[in-house]
Amino acid sequence: MPLPRAGRAVCRRRTQALAEGLWLGAYRMPSYARGSGAPQPPALREAVLLAGTAEQDAPGGLEPALRAARAKALAVYAARDLTNLPGNYLVPDTLAGVAQGLAARYGLECTVLDERAIEEHGMGGLAGVGAGSANPPRMVAVRVRGTAGGGEVLGLVGKGITFDTGGISLKKPEGMEEMISDMGGAAVLLGLLHVLGTQPPRDDVVIVIPCAENMPSGTAFKPGDILTVMNGQTIEVLNTDAEGRVVLADGVLYAKQLGATRLIDVATLTGSVLMSFADVATGAVANNEGLLGEVLSAAQRAGEKVWPLPNYPEYHEMLRSSVADIKNAPSKDRWAGCITAGLFIGYFAGETPWVHLDTGGTAWLWSPRGTEPVGGTGVMVRTLAEYIYPEA
Repeated sequence: MPLPRAGRAVCRRRTQALAEGLWLGAYRMPSYARGSGAPQPPALREAVLLAGTAEQDAPGGLEPALRAARAKALAVYAARDLTNLPGNYLVPDTLAGVAQGLAARYGLECTVLDERAIEEHGMGGLAGVGAGSANPPRMVAVRVRGTAGGGEVLGLVGKGITFDTGGISLKKPEGMEEMISDMGGAAVLLGLLHVLGTQPPRDDVVIVIPCAENMPSGTAFKPGDILTVMNGQTIEVLNTDAEGRVVLADGVLYAKQLGATRLIDVATLTGSVLMSFADVATGAVANNEGLLGEVLSAAQRAGEKVWPLPNYPEYHEMLRSSVADIKNAPSKDRWAGCITAGLFIGYFAGETPWVHLDTGGTAWLWSPRGTEPVGGTGVMVRTLAEYIYPEA
């Protein structure tokens, strides 16, 4: 007897989850060792899925589920590979080059602003953060045309700090090597392009990635500086290690200028998110309950853990500056750090529906867990794919 429609959907969903798990679990971090020092590849070489006669009666069988699983898994692979690249292999210009290469591969529109164009656009946040590095900043935008042809545009903004020393507010040396992953948000969006490029979304999608290295030098921005972002608003810099939110201010504003009617940003934004969720869950802050609910539902379908954080007026007050429109660090005690960091970005989102996803604890793991390897995880690729393609 053929499966009822609901049963077919469950079967396809389970098939997709199984296939995704097999692919994701087979990933290994690239190695630069020669000879026996290289990590061993996974032992599993092939998996055969046997479907009963009932499922054969379902339209299309299991092939669509397997194709969707493969597309998402390969997108996660791409995000993981980018996140794992050493800082001397990936600088702002090479990250921009990856975006250009993907756009060319899939026939998408790509714009890259160099340091001169960044200054001309008034992107003082991105310019300031990148000022201390020998590798100048870049602003990347990739547009994916949707099939609906309407006015809705999803703006996806990813933090692209290719290495974060903390700048003048220097980080402690222990564990700083993990800061190759501070472009994990950018990696997620570039990985997602492998899905968007092969399966056009319903609505237009604009991906914006502000890219910079946060380095200490004689030209680096400093605590006490005032930076002016592209809409003319000013930021008081109290901590140069709170640089991700500063570049994302210009990223969000640029996405809005490019027509975004709703916004989702993905960023390894804070270490304080680890205090709330360890490396288990991604924190979410939003200004729109409807959009937040859709993202949380997508995360649940994808099997990725996301938990919402409050957006109360008292937290906004903690960002008030006496000399600028907003300050980039609320207080020395860093209370509610992951909340106020997200709301800093929301200040520039304004009235545009917006969700912030803080992957500061989940984009990188020191120990493998389930289908997630050591190193870059590519977390949020599948959540965003589920959000964009809810019926896939």
